[in-house]
Amino acid sequence: MSKNGLILLTPTTVEHTGTSATISANGSVSFTACSVLSLNGVFSADYDNYMLTFRSIGSQANFPSMQLRASGVPENSPSNYYTHQYIFAGGTAFSAGRSSNNIWYTYGNDTTLYGGMVQWIYGPYLAQPTAHRVVVVDPRSSASISDYAGTHSLSNSYDGLTFSFPSSGNSSGRVAVYGMRK
Repeated sequence: MSKNGLILLTPTTVEHTGTSATISANGSVSFTACSVLSLNGVFSADYDNYMLTFRSIGSQANFPSMQLRASGVPENSPSNYYTHQYIFAGGTAFSAGRSSNNIWYTYGNDTTLYGGMVQWIYGPYLAQPTAHRVVVVDPRSSASISDYAGTHSLSNSYDGLTFSFPSSGNSSGRVAVYGMRK
């Protein structure tokens, strides 16, 4: 195992609804015109915490959501899921809120190439509630930033995740998952 702090991980498989999703030689996943993208086998006992980078291009106001997966099955029960807090600041506007749903919101993208999302996922493979945080530089308005943080209510072990894009448009781009050395 490398001694670097972040290790790029290769999913065991990817699933998609859309044109294509391909695992590259280094482990990142490129996808084209997808409405759903799932990565299987990225979380394991080798790492407790993970960092994810995501860039995409898609329809305006195309906000993807995320669900955890175990053995290829998404966790989507609203009674168990994803409380999150968010803060948005753009120009002179500022907003914040809290909600619970059967998804985690991640970020927004636009019709320009997008590269400003980093997500941290804490303990998804451990038998404890999973938490996440996403920081975004949003391309839809100048000098804007969004920050999401969420928790999951169950103490289940998950090995993958699913991104879903709304029916208003599909997205193309690249995602990479890194394990953080213990």
